[in-house]
Amino acid sequence: MAATSSPDVVTSTYDRMKDIKEFDQSKNGVKGLVDSGISSIPKIFIQPPETLSTLNPPSQTNTTIPVIDIENITSQAHRPKLVQQIQEAASEWGFFQVINHGIPMSVLEETIQAVKSFHEQPKEFKAKYYSREERSGVLYSSNNDLYRAKAATWHDYLQVWMSPEERGAKVEDIPEILRKVSLAWDCCAKKVAEDVMELLCEGIGLESSKFKDMTLSGERVIVGAYYPYCPQPDLTLGLTPHTDPATLTVLLSNQVPGLQVKHGEEWVDVKPLPGALIINIADLTQIISNGEYNSVQHRVRANSCKEPRISVVEFLNFSKWEESGYGPLPELLSAEKPARYRQFTLADFLNNFYSKGLDSKSLVDKLKL
Repeated sequence: MAATSSPDVVTSTYDRMKDIKEFDQSKNGVKGLVDSGISSIPKIFIQPPETLSTLNPPSQTNTTIPVIDIENITSQAHRPKLVQQIQEAASEWGFFQVINHGIPMSVLEETIQAVKSFHEQPKEFKAKYYSREERSGVLYSSNNDLYRAKAATWHDYLQVWMSPEERGAKVEDIPEILRKVSLAWDCCAKKVAEDVMELLCEGIGLESSKFKDMTLSGERVIVGAYYPYCPQPDLTLGLTPHTDPATLTVLLSNQVPGLQVKHGEEWVDVKPLPGALIINIADLTQIISNGEYNSVQHRVRANSCKEPRISVVEFLNFSKWEESGYGPLPELLSAEKPARYRQFTLADFLNNFYSKGLDSKSLVDKLKL
């Protein structure tokens, strides 16, 4: 695969699809490129000029996403303040960190280490799981939108479907190196997500169980992402700017920086606190809340550190879809606050996601009234 040291415009003689297929068929991922000793990145990873122009040095400001302590979530004396904090963070930022969430530090550390260990196994081990069939089971791959995106990004990932049962991975199919921690992490992340969903519901006047009753946490998939060192981090990204398409996301990462959130016109660096979880609103929650909560664009910078960046993400979504679909909840609508979005179905959701590369709010924008 051809490598390059400059972001020159690709000439008409360059066969990009050939390089994409070669990379994909190697089943070796981005880490395999790094392990081969490359000093310049292949052309398929070079971002377009409009993206490269936004890759400014990391911000020196102290602005960052809100941090919310949920230790007293069951205290009636403290809960109203927590509801307000969550409501404001989900509305103004779309992202926040939660601390004192109840997951033992040992579980967090073991989860990160297990994902790291999987990605650092020999190629022959990982290749057994290499696939592009995304909607069930277990797979290892690089760039889920490799064939749909304008440019590839510098990461590999392991995906494990946990729920619903008909698409969830069989326990024996989960790599033994992370089988135990996957089950533990899913249980813990689901609990935190549902605690936060209760606060989100109360923040906009809904019954606290509304989101759970609608199965907003019923579909769950774990993605363990590995962002290895990049020899030319000024020419690519770890993950392209996007919003998450489902309902809610819970993210655990090590201390290697890289995640950025769009706040206004500024890309804000997220500084993960030890033991904290990062939570963000996804597109479908913006729609059903009628815009009370905001799904916000975010990206990952290519890793310039020798130590890999590890993130373990729990994506949550509806598990039971009404035939008529979903839209802004009737409880939130009035003459003063009419519906801002039309109904959407499972077919709308899937067709939108798989018809293109990762992007920002494309379904939200299509559904705007």
